[in-house]
Amino acid sequence: MSNSPNRFDHPPLTPQFCFSTSALKDFLRASRSTIDDTISQNLNALSTPASHRFNPSSTANRASPPVSRTLDPGKCVSFTYNVLLPSWQSRSDVLNYCASVATSDDPDDPDILAEKAADRERIVNERLDPYSGRFFPRETRTEILAGVVRNERMVESIVRERTWRIVNERCGESGENWQEVLNSWREARGSS
Repeated sequence: MSNSPNRFDHPPLTPQFCFSTSALKDFLRASRSTIDDTISQNLNALSTPASHRFNPSSTANRASPPVSRTLDPGKCVSFTYNVLLPSWQSRSDVLNYCASVATSDDPDDPDILAEKAADRERIVNERLDPYSGRFFPRETRTEILAGVVRNERMVESIVRERTWRIVNERCGESGENWQEVLNSWREARGSS
């Protein structure tokens, strides 16, 4: 569980990155698959390895499951604060930045630039002209981005809830929800 430099860093935040919604979604998907989607495997890696060599005859009898599946609290805290929360923060940073881009004016929107003033003032009546639908106003890039960010924030909330439930099952109940833990971690780091 070595922390390589920039392990949880997000790509450079630019409006172009946000407007490329496929790149935005790819980053979020990759980050989630690395930590959250494999949370059980990541937590299993924290447990102490077997103290003796594997004996094939040991598979002849079924052993009862261990009474407690909780892991060493120190390892759990280390994993949570050094791996899990930094990955969540990185995704939060990206979503917050892209949300700010989505609420800003976009003077470089190619659809707006290509739209003619006459087309904006045209009266559209598909009953009279079935081809007039091409003049319907389309969603701007910022509106599309705002929808993507809104959806990804909902997904993020669901993923974090599930991940935190598994962490609590394996590491012992902390009594805090994931928002409280993330906020206290941010305050300790001095970030927002």
